[in-house]
Amino acid sequence: MSELRIITGIDIGTTKIKVVIAESDGKGAPVFLGYGSAPAAGLRRGVVVNMEKTVESISKAVEDAEMMGQVHVDSAVAGITGDHVKSLNSHGVIAISRSDNEIGERDVKKAIEAASAIPIPTDREIVHVLPQDYTIDEQSGIKNPVGMTGVRLEVEVHIVTASVTSAKNIYRSINRCEIGIDHLVLQSLASSYACVSSEEEEMGVALVDIGGDLTDVAVYFDGSIKHTGVVPLGGRNVTNDITIGLRTSLEQAERLKQVYGSALTSLVDPDEMMEVTTTVGREPRNISRNVLASIIEPRMEEILSLVQREIKKANTIEPLAAGAILTGGGSMLPGTIELTEQIFDMPVKAGIPGGIEGYPENARSADHATVAGLVLYGHRHGTGGEVALGGLRGLFKKIENWISNNF
Repeated sequence: MSELRIITGIDIGTTKIKVVIAESDGKGAPVFLGYGSAPAAGLRRGVVVNMEKTVESISKAVEDAEMMGQVHVDSAVAGITGDHVKSLNSHGVIAISRSDNEIGERDVKKAIEAASAIPIPTDREIVHVLPQDYTIDEQSGIKNPVGMTGVRLEVEVHIVTASVTSAKNIYRSINRCEIGIDHLVLQSLASSYACVSSEEEEMGVALVDIGGDLTDVAVYFDGSIKHTGVVPLGGRNVTNDITIGLRTSLEQAERLKQVYGSALTSLVDPDEMMEVTTTVGREPRNISRNVLASIIEPRMEEILSLVQREIKKANTIEPLAAGAILTGGGSMLPGTIELTEQIFDMPVKAGIPGGIEGYPENARSADHATVAGLVLYGHRHGTGGEVALGGLRGLFKKIENWISNNF
């Protein structure tokens, strides 16, 4: 009988911390157990700027998920993003040493290590080395060379690096919640695990994750990842524009965006009005929704135009036949899909996370793609958390903390 294992995903977003707990027997899909969320504090553009506040936010989200799932979390798969994240493609070559020239796992590992041996500054570290394809004696386009024969093995890899300081601060924030980290995963890569099918990866697809402060991009073609990038703009920039344009508070601007906003002015009825509370001491005003959309649309155009520039960096041979998949809270604004189709000139759809049994319907939305993907990444690559009675003491302690904080 297979051992059940706990898989926990922690999505450290700039506006909200999300946590999903699932269990897996290593055979079928992971099964949903619990969910928790908390407003993100102490973070700016994906970087920890206040450790204490960040730890509090993570602890609250984890405790809520533990209470729902009735399990204790010892380790987790965490996401990383930020404009400090950089990526590049690299090439590695080795000679096959076996007398029969059969390629084994060890040869593949050596080729990837050769491709990874690139000079990087001391203030940066490698987060991912993702194989794209292999070449054996000038025969290219090979996805798995193990068992084949040849004298020369080449590999193309995609390398993702991050600031050492930023990565360490994420580790420390989670470690201070008495949780270990099994994997640190680029958030756009995690979202892909939940929303991008293998068929779409073959056809060519761009995953665009529009967050609060940042927009992450991952481009797939011919079954492998070709490019990842980060655009330093997100939904919060839209909110700031509304605050300035309508002379209202950030809270009011966010509410107006969510209730009345549209990324396309043409989709809004100009005769429909909304009430806007302005500065203290002034009477509320009635303003057309058309005015709000005219503030939102230029900023969304800017974000998506910068994303399009990132997609072009992938240098794919053919157009992305599967189009683009939008995830993240910033992509849920009405009209965003239509505007993206106009700018990208390709089919666009919302990324709905799948692959986890029993996942709640209210969490099957684009803003939950990353946290679901982190669980699926842990499911595929292994985690360290076993379901064991030994964790009950820690669970009881966290239940006690949760009760004292909430009552």
